[in-house]
Amino acid sequence: MTMAASHCTGGGTSSSKGFCPFSLFLFVGSAFTFVWHLQRKSSAIADASSSSSDDDDDDNGEPFRVIFVLGGPGAGKGTQCQLISDNLGWAHLSAGDLLRAERQKAGSELADIINANISAGKIVPSEITVLLIKNAMEELKKANGQTKFLIDGFPRSEGNVNAWNDVIGDHRARVDMVLFFECPEDILTSRLLERAKTSGRNDDSIDVIRKRFVTYREESMPIIQMYQGEGKVRKIIADRSIEEVYQELESIIKE
Repeated sequence: MTMAASHCTGGGTSSSKGFCPFSLFLFVGSAFTFVWHLQRKSSAIADASSSSSDDDDDDNGEPFRVIFVLGGPGAGKGTQCQLISDNLGWAHLSAGDLLRAERQKAGSELADIINANISAGKIVPSEITVLLIKNAMEELKKANGQTKFLIDGFPRSEGNVNAWNDVIGDHRARVDMVLFFECPEDILTSRLLERAKTSGRNDDSIDVIRKRFVTYREESMPIIQMYQGEGKVRKIIADRSIEEVYQELESIIKE
């Protein structure tokens, strides 16, 4: 310890302020590493966005038709979206499912970024979620000509909306409406706890459920109110039977 102190202070004679060349080297090295990681993250998102933009250049057709499907956790969004997809021909895309699928892809730079954020307890950048949605829409159009999409669980925050506008925008997708599944939190809680018995999902525990409700109230409800101001929200009372909810949804969408 004495030798290290003597080296950094020049033996107490060469620097009255205690200047340490070794500390400067560590600082510069750490700064370089931090900047490199930022550049790598930005490059991965930019590359994916550029590739997706190239696809757009090849397609000058009509914009996709999109319905956003929002509501609290356990409101039945996924169940109803699947019924609509099966019976009315709209493709069902879940933002959460797309993120989970991307995380499993070996060698994917987007997967590295997603996993790093989740491991650090951070929110996945909205641009990544939007890119995954956009890529899925493009792939389905190329595969079978699909142009109508139910997007389940998106947008959930102002950041999601801004990323959607920046990456996709009205020129590529027209938001026909927003389906808002309204359901009391006590019913949502009982549904999630029942689902937890068979789902194996670690976000169906009571502590996580409560946190999800807080996030939903603070981040998602303002987005629903924003679209309501644009006249796009159709409210669905979701604490009814699956059949009753579906009959109403089918009538709304067929309009």
